[in-house]
Amino acid sequence: MTAAASTDQAGKERKSDRTRAAILSAARAQFQSHGYDRTSIRAVAAAADIDPSMVMRYYGSKEGLFAAAAHVDLQLPNLSGVPARQRGRALLEHFIRRWEGDLSDDVLVLLLRSAVTDERAAERLQAVFQEQLVLTLSRVYDPPEALRRAGLIASQVLGVALGRYLLKLPGLADRPPEDLIADLAPTIQRYLAAPLPSLAAGS
Repeated sequence: MTAAASTDQAGKERKSDRTRAAILSAARAQFQSHGYDRTSIRAVAAAADIDPSMVMRYYGSKEGLFAAAAHVDLQLPNLSGVPARQRGRALLEHFIRRWEGDLSDDVLVLLLRSAVTDERAAERLQAVFQEQLVLTLSRVYDPPEALRRAGLIASQVLGVALGRYLLKLPGLADRPPEDLIADLAPTIQRYLAAPLPSLAAGS
């Protein structure tokens, strides 16, 4: 490949990356504002100022577009490097940072908002937490125990997110993050470390 051809190819790849980024940005805004069912490929294309055929070219369908727009990495910490008594607080602090701190983005809010009314979004949110949280806990627990503890932790952090960021419940939405962590860290720690009844009984 000549230098000119290589430069041309690099330019096309950069343009492609910019187009994909524009589509995903528009899609996230549309899905967050209108939900899955009321978002259309045409509306996303119009918001991104491109032809609808380009959306189909890159993502194939609305389902494919949603999967790409809702892709999220929770960036969970490696708990094996955290003292056992501090793991609950460390995990909760991380989740608060993902929702509203320096690690926050619009994808988690998009998923949470959409999951309330759309089965696809609920399944995607479930998959994100199950796959990533179970993987994190599998570093310190056997798989069956990791799965069970992950479900308990997910029920807590998702319930807090729903009440704080969407429903804006008084006493929850207006609390400083440090107060919220102080209130809830013992619960997360219990889900992480306390003996689970059936496991303790050997069943």
